[in-house]
Amino acid sequence: MPKILIVEDESKIARFVELELKYEGYEVDIAPDGRSGLEKALQKDVNLVLLDVMLPGISGIEVCRRIRMESDVPVIMLTAKDDVTDKVAGLDIGADDYMTKPFAIEELLARIRVALNRHTKQVQPKQDILMIGKLKLNLSGHSAFYGEEELVLTKKEYELLEYLMRNKNIAITREQLLNNVWDYEYLGDTNVVDVYIRYLRQKIDDKYGIRLINTVRGVGYIIKDEG
Repeated sequence: MPKILIVEDESKIARFVELELKYEGYEVDIAPDGRSGLEKALQKDVNLVLLDVMLPGISGIEVCRRIRMESDVPVIMLTAKDDVTDKVAGLDIGADDYMTKPFAIEELLARIRVALNRHTKQVQPKQDILMIGKLKLNLSGHSAFYGEEELVLTKKEYELLEYLMRNKNIAITREQLLNNVWDYEYLGDTNVVDVYIRYLRQKIDDKYGIRLINTVRGVGYIIKDEG
């Protein structure tokens, strides 16, 4: 079974999650602070990291940033804060998912399964290049270009743009984007999608004077050819 690292300074929470994970058959390790958590997270036998944001030593955000410099191990952020800015910060530096305390253990287990499945699944893209007008995605290189100029996109911005381009001329709801780009069924405020759409518009539509990403009132968003 996969090995899950819990990086959590609240011992009662860490112990509770540890017992639930072991009951499900997972191997579990615990780190009580950011420094030891980072060290353990970079070990090759760790398959997923549950990472608290508020940690002694090094913050969870910084731990995640450093993990992403060396590893693509799935990271699920855990925090007592329920703020879109914190969610965006965690996802923006490479976290795969985000949960706010208190959480239902059943939902956490479901998020863990999704993250592990996504990480281990080897799916070949149907095509190597996606193009709409002058906008081009190189799927194998995980890079984006407008004309000859490369776009500087974060991981989530790229994944959101790729999903919209794969569904060109189809109106996509915010819930669909959360389920397919963030890879979980999100219950509650979907403002994080609007935040990332705004980022993409600033980097593409506003910068190049085009209208590519359109809002469909009452539905969500659609990406069209330049117009």
